[in-house]
This record gives sequence, structure tokens and C-alpha cells, in this order.
Amino acid sequence: MAKKMTSEIKIAVTVDENNVPEAINWTAKDGGIENEDSKAVMLSVWDHKAQESLRIDLWTKDMPVDEMKVFYHQTLVSMARTFQRATNDEKMSATMLDFCDYFAEKLEIVKK
Repeated sequence: MAKKMTSEIKIAVTVDENNVPEAINWTAKDGGIENEDSKAVMLSVWDHKAQESLRIDLWTKDMPVDEMKVFYHQTLVSMARTFQRATNDEKMSATMLDFCDYFAEKLEIVKK
């Protein structure tokens, strides 16, 4: 029988008196990440019983808007690529990537 492992990802959020995030730190020891700073996090979890996704979207009050736009663009590109790997639906993933290009163009995001 194969040995089972458990991997853990921790997200710590420091909030102000109004529960607005001031700091986000994350740890993923298996990936070599220990208490790294972040300005934003998006987490989706699939609830198979309710057949719906559960989401947590957080960003710190000092997250620059231009960085948020790039973060969203990169997240959309990642979702399109993950969709292709998960479903093998080349046509829809290509359509999603086309939208990502349109999104970047309209927001005038320059690829680095």
C-alpha cells in the first residue's frame, strides 16, 4: 500500500479594527514557502455536495490597483490553462485565452 502524505497550505490575514486586511502571509512548507508576504489571495473550493464553488477573495488596503489588474489577468490566464488540462476542451480554453488577451489590451497591461 502506498504511503499517504498530507500537505498543508496556511494563509494568515491580519485585519484592522474594521476587519479590512492589512497583511496577508502564506506558508507552503512542501513548496519551500515560509511566511511570505502577499497583497492578495483568491481561493476557490468545490463543494461537491452543494455543487457550487466557495470563494475567498482578499486583498490588503495597500494593494495597488495596477497590480490588481495584472493579478486578475494572470489569474484568468491560469484558469483558462487549468480548464484545458482538466477538460481537454481546446476550443473553449482558446476562447478563454482570447478573452484574456482582450482583457489585457483593454486594461493596457504590458506583458513583462
